[in-house]
Amino acid sequence: MTSARFADKTVVVTGGSRGLGRAMACAFASEGAHVFVGYLRAEGEAQRTVSQLNGRGEPLRFDVTRPDEVRAAFGRVQERTGRVDVLVNNAGSAGDAPAVLLEPEQWRNVLAVNLDGAFHCIQAVLAPMIHARRGSIINVASTAALRANPGQANYAASKGGLLALSRTLAAELSPKGIRVNAVVPGLIDAGMVQHMDHRALERLKARIPLGRMGSAEEVARVVVFLASDDASYLIGCELRVDGGLTL
Repeated sequence: MTSARFADKTVVVTGGSRGLGRAMACAFASEGAHVFVGYLRAEGEAQRTVSQLNGRGEPLRFDVTRPDEVRAAFGRVQERTGRVDVLVNNAGSAGDAPAVLLEPEQWRNVLAVNLDGAFHCIQAVLAPMIHARRGSIINVASTAALRANPGQANYAASKGGLLALSRTLAAELSPKGIRVNAVVPGLIDAGMVQHMDHRALERLKARIPLGRMGSAEEVARVVVFLASDDASYLIGCELRVDGGLTL
């Protein structure tokens, strides 16, 4: 029997058009949520995700780096459903290069999406969540925030900042009934990993105690748990879904 921990709840998943985001959107919808699939350019992929939600979702186009677009998008969500129960900040960008070659634009672009974008979305949902005195925010970080990843100074800094932001907001917002947590995926067979050099990928896999990559669905189940009332006493957590890569 399918559980319905999110019946009549509204969930927004940024970067929901493919990979981890698609798995998260499907997981929430399977438990009764109405899911807004955030995307910027991949309209076809976003529609494909929505088609897998069994009528429990719709696309939501906006640029997380533009506060005005973010406010307008969440305003549309509020008009459609009258509530925002869960926000998953999953939109992400990478632009790898050795630090000595990292262009200022590469640095700014990655920080703008991964860190600034998450903050813009959080600000946009706070008013309705504070009014309801209830809400859950999940930030999707990375093991790059916890261990050295040469060539990813911008990405690592953005994800490390996201973990620091999660901890601080968890303390700040919990008295208002809003729980903030983070999930830390490791090597997952979806998204950016699919574009990695196969030799680098094999070297990383060799360091995983479980001996394999994780799946997007394994991460999605953790995200759904953190957002649910089953995790009602968890705030400021950084749950690693990495098969032991950071041990």
